[in-house]
Amino acid sequence: MQIILKEDIIGLGYKNEIVTVKDGYGRNYLIPQGKAIIASNANCKILAENLRQQAAKLAKIKEAAEAKAAQIAAVKDIVIATKVSATGTIYGSVNSLHLAEALREQGVEIDRKIIIVRDVKEVGEYVAKVHLHREVEVELPFKVVSEGGEELPAAEEPAAPAVEEPAPAVEVEEPVTEEEPVAEETPVAEEPATEEDTQVEA
Repeated sequence: MQIILKEDIIGLGYKNEIVTVKDGYGRNYLIPQGKAIIASNANCKILAENLRQQAAKLAKIKEAAEAKAAQIAAVKDIVIATKVSATGTIYGSVNSLHLAEALREQGVEIDRKIIIVRDVKEVGEYVAKVHLHREVEVELPFKVVSEGGEELPAAEEPAAPAVEEPAPAVEVEEPVTEEEPVAEETPVAEEPATEEDTQVEA
């Protein structure tokens, strides 16, 4: 069935937009809750007339959404600190409420319902989307870190065993032995022959 939304519904459409939904969803929830009406011919004509009269107002709404988008885009370094296990897993999760609070701290007020972000379970860098208008959407980068900004310790590699280098061979010099000088024989002086010796020889 076709219905006319009476308010913005994330994931479905925006106020005064004609959308198609399942009969049960429209008749049992959206219409009874006052969130939509049936898109009959009469209601469509009324919608067209209202939109024509509200054109100037709608333009201002879009301008306001664009200004808010520029304000969000100017926000830098959104960091969400949370408790993290030794393996980098978050205790719980980071969701749109955390982002809305982070933006509020930087002076930007937005409804957490228009922030689209999947549940974040680990530290790292992510991007959320903020739906401000049917024609205005802005990305919101953010980082999730361990509480206190501590980084997980990296595993240390075992040190390689030291290899001892062999000591350089030392050349041992053999002691030089000095040769003892050979004593020269001293010539023995011959004794002069005596008279007795002369006689014997004769």
